[in-house]
Amino acid sequence: MSEVSEILERRKTEAPGNRKSANGKLMNVGFIGLGHMGAGMAANLLKAGHRVTVFNRTPAKAHALIADGATLATSIAEASRGDAVVTMLANDEAVEDVVLGRDGVIANLASGGLHVSSSTISVALSERLTEKHARKGQKFVAAPVFGRPDVAAAGRLFIVAGGDAAAIEAAGSLLEAMGQKTFVISDTPKAANLVKLSGNFLGASVIEALGEAMALIGKAGIDERQYLEFLTSTLFDAPIYRTYGSLIAHGHFTPPGFAAPLGQKDIRLVLAAAEDLRVPMPVASLLRDRFLNLLAHGGDRLDWSAIGRLPAADAGTAAFSTLQR
Repeated sequence: MSEVSEILERRKTEAPGNRKSANGKLMNVGFIGLGHMGAGMAANLLKAGHRVTVFNRTPAKAHALIADGATLATSIAEASRGDAVVTMLANDEAVEDVVLGRDGVIANLASGGLHVSSSTISVALSERLTEKHARKGQKFVAAPVFGRPDVAAAGRLFIVAGGDAAAIEAAGSLLEAMGQKTFVISDTPKAANLVKLSGNFLGASVIEALGEAMALIGKAGIDERQYLEFLTSTLFDAPIYRTYGSLIAHGHFTPPGFAAPLGQKDIRLVLAAAEDLRVPMPVASLLRDRFLNLLAHGGDRLDWSAIGRLPAADAGTAAFSTLQR
């Protein structure tokens, strides 16, 4: 077992009242990014007793958290002046702006302060963040998450973490509050980001495969919902098949739990990482085109699982217009 894994295992045996930050008290933590996932994650930090300062480009998204005891920051800098800051943002561009900007996280976080990045970002950007934080004497943990918004709100996310032992230990109480289990992958943050991208590639692959199978049986006149019940009661009894199979069968793609443009972005980042490592990923290339097809037909506001309805459209048994329900 690695040193960082031993730290988290040891924390599980501690009494709940003793699970505090490395400096011996609950943390003053900034949370930046209150989208579908971030709002639930920040709420669970509050429930755990941390003092949370929130910032979002659209302040209205912070109202519920403020009512529960959070403090509203008027700038990124203000949210970055505590013991730690957690970022949950949409893409590389947003992270670069928030973290690397002149008035961003790195410029305002104290030496020894902690940044937990839960955003799904490129391996290359994770490397840059690791280097920039190290230069300022700050701790950095990449901690992307697996789960949809309802799972985030329930504090049941699975978290993949990468960072050195001191940073992982400092982040322990935050990760425990936001997820049901943390898997420490490496002492190098970028490894956690690569694992997250690989997981989203697998998720999109399942959606595409489910869509193709359901288009096949659907065109033969077999009821898709009955078929899904058979699948998930036998060899495919797993949350990912139940969740996405139901969304595809019922055509429930709005409001999105994970928007299609974000899925397209993640597949693009998977392919970039694969190219750097010289790993052919032909299925990822297919998925890139599936997402581009969906977006070309106005799917920007749909859940990423809507690519699972494209096979039925290809088979002539569904129209693109039905995806907008």
